[in-house]
Amino acid sequence: MKTVLSAPRRAVRGRAEGAEARIVRSIGEAIADRRLPPGTKLAEESLAEVFGVSRERVRKVLLLLAQRRVVTLIPNRGAFVAKPTAREAREVFEARRVIERAVVEALDRIPRPLPDEMSAKLRAHLAREEEADRAGDRMALIRLSGQFHQLLADFAGNATLAGILADLIDRSSLAIAAFERRSSHSCSATEHRRFVEALESGPPGAAMRLMMEHLDEVERQLDLDARSDGAVDLKSVFADPLAGRTEEPVRTAGG
Repeated sequence: MKTVLSAPRRAVRGRAEGAEARIVRSIGEAIADRRLPPGTKLAEESLAEVFGVSRERVRKVLLLLAQRRVVTLIPNRGAFVAKPTAREAREVFEARRVIERAVVEALDRIPRPLPDEMSAKLRAHLAREEEADRAGDRMALIRLSGQFHQLLADFAGNATLAGILADLIDRSSLAIAAFERRSSHSCSATEHRRFVEALESGPPGAAMRLMMEHLDEVERQLDLDARSDGAVDLKSVFADPLAGRTEEPVRTAGG
């Protein structure tokens, strides 16, 4: 006999899934903002207290993040923000070039001029990036940079590509956090604007060339001999960001 969930039970399940999504998003944002560097221990008890949920729910979130290779689970030691090797960093950017090439190819097939809604959303996003740049708000700029690439994937209309890219953006964010040179700037709002202009009205192949050059430049800014260590206070990391974050899905940085 098929069991049908009552409305109250469906509501409880929805709230549970919503809480887990919120924790995943918050951890992803903290990684993008460099508040959670690679190698940081993610103590279940601390996270449960920070987010006001059970340790069981935290454990589910950490398992999900481990499946996405953003978190590493070590038996008898716990969960840690993944710490990519130099080889893994190179592989992630190689994979991004493959996926984002397919994204740009799909975008190039859209008739010109671009649909008004698409063009307006891209321009609005560029304006937010440039405002963050002018304000010197590096955390916001890092977060918006990742969102830009995800927005392009969403416009390409292939949910599978968009899902793969979402995970790669998270993982490239870890690579950047682990290996980025202090003096570098991983993802330029100016480069994003040039790409959008090429996409809207540039000659054939211009947008693709700019995207590949852009990803190459982000990877070149990595110092693959660097290492990141140090203890992090999880309560301090999540003290403020939980209030004031938007509910839109946020991807981490990475170009």
